[in-house]
Amino acid sequence: MGSTVVTPEDVLETLMNDGTIDAIRLKIINQLKANEELKKNTITMVEQSKILNTPGAEKQTKRELFDALRRELEAPVLEKASKAVWELILDSSGLGKEIGETVEKVFCRLSGFATPLFPSSTEAHPAADTEMANASSSSKKRKIDKMTQNEKTSEVPSASKTPASKSHNSNHKAPSH
Repeated sequence: MGSTVVTPEDVLETLMNDGTIDAIRLKIINQLKANEELKKNTITMVEQSKILNTPGAEKQTKRELFDALRRELEAPVLEKASKAVWELILDSSGLGKEIGETVEKVFCRLSGFATPLFPSSTEAHPAADTEMANASSSSKKRKIDKMTQNEKTSEVPSASKTPASKSHNSNHKAPSH
């Protein structure tokens, strides 16, 4: 089976088509709506607005006030919202972590890998606990020269009918010396 090259565009297209991007967007919107600091900041900006604090502002229509407020505050409010969104996206323990794991799962699925390439926590991947426990002893770790030597010896024809190419599958287990 030939390996396929999965591009970032392939991953993005999959995320867009399966609804993941929409779900992430909705989570971001809901977290922004729940962001009390952002709300307080915006309210303060409106209360301190030049437009509302100008004499005669009470004589303007709601539409005129709204349009003037929008012109005055749209850029600074959007800048603060943008910073808040980036904080969410880059948060390594919350939504950012979820985004990273989701992208990795899609990449692995498209690439044909069965498991995530970089397990982020032992809680998310209980099998990693066992692997780490088995590999934790330095006496169990294989040195590169021993691995090369083992691979060379496994290529020597033997009486068994097991092909030498299968020897690379045993690289995950520690040798029994």
